Amino acid sequence: MEDAPEVVRLEIEGTVHEFRVIVGSQGEKAIDISSLRDSTGYITLDDSYANTGSCQSGITYIDGEKGILRYRGYPIEKLAAEKTSFVETAWLVMFGSLPDTAERQWFTELLMENAALHHDMDQHFYAFPANGHPMAILSSMINALSTHSRPRVHDRESYIIAAARLMAKVRTIAAAAYKSSIGEPLIYPRSDLKYVANLLHMMFSVPYKNYEASKEVSRALNLFFMLHADHEQNCSTSTVRMVASSQANMYTACSAGVAALWGPLHGGANVAVVQMLSDIRKNDLSVGDYIKKEKNKEDGVKLMGFGHRVYKQFDPRAKILKGAADQLLTSMHITDPTLDIARELEQAALADDYFIERKLYPNVDFYSGVILRAVGIPLNMFTVMFSIGRVPGWIANWKEVHDNPAQRIYRPRQIYTGAVEQQWLPRNDRPPSLPDMWD
Repeated sequence: MEDAPEVVRLEIEGTVHEFRVIVGSQGEKAIDISSLRDSTGYITLDDSYANTGSCQSGITYIDGEKGILRYRGYPIEKLAAEKTSFVETAWLVMFGSLPDTAERQWFTELLMENAALHHDMDQHFYAFPANGHPMAILSSMINALSTHSRPRVHDRESYIIAAARLMAKVRTIAAAAYKSSIGEPLIYPRSDLKYVANLLHMMFSVPYKNYEASKEVSRALNLFFMLHADHEQNCSTSTVRMVASSQANMYTACSAGVAALWGPLHGGANVAVVQMLSDIRKNDLSVGDYIKKEKNKEDGVKLMGFGHRVYKQFDPRAKILKGAADQLLTSMHITDPTLDIARELEQAALADDYFIERKLYPNVDFYSGVILRAVGIPLNMFTVMFSIGRVPGWIANWKEVHDNPAQRIYRPRQIYTGAVEQQWLPRNDRPPSLPDMWD
């Protein structure tokens, strides 16, 4: 006889209700409250969903207390140590396992075949204002892709092709958005370059001179993309799943993910790191003075790129990216006072008991900001680079929603706190409303 499933009991107004417990493959436990409102008339309130599991997923596992991050069961440290490319990591995240030689070759060819944009799309870039933010352009153009090549996913092969198209074209769109913002002609992809090198070629080449990325630059950016491929149910990924639940197509859902990532509290963290370093330099502050101001909680002073909402130990991605940042800066022999401040700030914070006791270690955004600046990526393109790396995770999460036969459209509830039923008044009898609204 099988053991009865574990349940929790909740007493409401004198009646005991039972709800089953869901156990994940890593022992995580959740209370299934999907029948709570029907059986009790109550809902739960969890502002910002910090304690709410929105789905069951087999893509990424995080244990913030232990500093663990795994894609499809593979520790991120192992993928980095084996020099797993971003393309291989993307295949793993999107399709569930690491590719063999033939699969890797096929996917590489698909990425190359689909790198170019439809010629009609070129005109869109010139229609945006010169100062238009590249993230707005990226989101718009990903959505526009579905008007040229609507992703119709009905089997494994069509899913792989649709995913390859988006991965290939998002890189081309990103480079074109940058080129149009600086008034330079768009550069076509090359068939002889790998994924990261091709992106840099399209960003930094000009018609009369090709940009050739060094192996150190390509390696650092490859790691950057790999480490950002997925990160569980964050704001942008949850947005993708929300949109996907309406049965929107893959490109539209990922376009919404870009919009969510654009927010400074999400994808803008590495931008904030470089802005902080620039402010320290501009105001001629020593690192010691800045840390003292942060400890004293002076207005406007925050140590950006340290600590993490999920990780209570060292961000495992930061450990990997720190090594890449060190190697890159050494190889490039860069003279950049802002990056010098970054290294000094890192060393000072790691040696200060104030930050150690509060577990405010440098996170992935600290080192990614350093790497992107060293490579020459402009500040307004930082979040675009983040988006390129995150596309595989968005695609994989879209697919989980798409494939779930029991999937319903996402529809959170709320606790209403507004006015009770109001008496309708003719327009001339109504009191002014705007002053009250904005007080």
